[in-house]
Amino acid sequence: MIKSVFFVSVVSFTIALIIIPWLIKYLKRIELFVIDQNKEDKPLIPISGGIAVAAGILVSFMTLVFVKTFFQQLTPDLYISIFAVLVSLLTVTFIGFIDDVLIKKSRDSSYGLKQWQKPLLTIFAAIPLIAVKLGVTKIYIPFFGSHDVGLLYPMVLVPLGFIGATNMVNLLAGFNGSEAGMGLVYTGMLGLYAFLNGSYVASALAFSTFSALLVFFYYNKYPAKILPGDSLTYLLGAVIACIAIVGNMEKAALIASIPFIIEFILKARSKFKAQSYGFYKDGRVQSKYEKIYSIPHILTRTGKFTEKQVSLFMIGIELFFASLIWIV
Repeated sequence: MIKSVFFVSVVSFTIALIIIPWLIKYLKRIELFVIDQNKEDKPLIPISGGIAVAAGILVSFMTLVFVKTFFQQLTPDLYISIFAVLVSLLTVTFIGFIDDVLIKKSRDSSYGLKQWQKPLLTIFAAIPLIAVKLGVTKIYIPFFGSHDVGLLYPMVLVPLGFIGATNMVNLLAGFNGSEAGMGLVYTGMLGLYAFLNGSYVASALAFSTFSALLVFFYYNKYPAKILPGDSLTYLLGAVIACIAIVGNMEKAALIASIPFIIEFILKARSKFKAQSYGFYKDGRVQSKYEKIYSIPHILTRTGKFTEKQVSLFMIGIELFFASLIWIV
């Protein structure tokens, strides 16, 4: 399985390397772009980088299935798990892409799907995971230990976890390189954790995502040439959920997701009306709010930090919490 994990990583990296430069040109040609909020001139940047990352994951796993089918037989359960995960990931990426396409573009604001529509639509992406009863019903419950929850797992916990994960990553966004950088941290950590614990499918999924993200990060870091869009944030949230379900590592995934849980609580204080990003002022990013309604506001409310510094701050926070999976 070491070879399989390495194989999907290389293929995913290669596909992303080929697709992303072409995708940037194509998105410009069809005028699918959005304002980069934290810049002085608010430039219009191509959006929906999740397409390239999803393509890397899909092609890498389909190639692996092809090779394994003809040269090394996979078990039926493994086939079912892989295809259920791929269908869910592609579905949620498509939903995110719809949101990106529907975005209303102007120099002042950008709006897509309504907040209540997003979790409602992602329910459909969870159906393949529910249908095949993916995962192990014995889970770790904080303060109560491990318990077998039976049908409650596939029928309730899987859809709730999937919907929550896909939407929570979308909450903490808005700075060049932040979503991709944080994604590199938690997919890398969870991938290594899964591998060392013998969850090779979960590890392959994590590192396949990591490899494609590595290429995307190069183009998305400050100053960004392409933005992730909901197609990527939804995809990354779904990847976290699938890693947790397939690898039976809900506890590790939950710990790595703590920054997004904190973000949810902060955004709830504003009734989910506050934005993470701010506005450009004297080379720095200034928050629109006096109170802290988002993790980046810790820095941006002072008006003393650049967008690059805010992005690195967010990646650093994710690195701290993701590292806790090894000791908690």
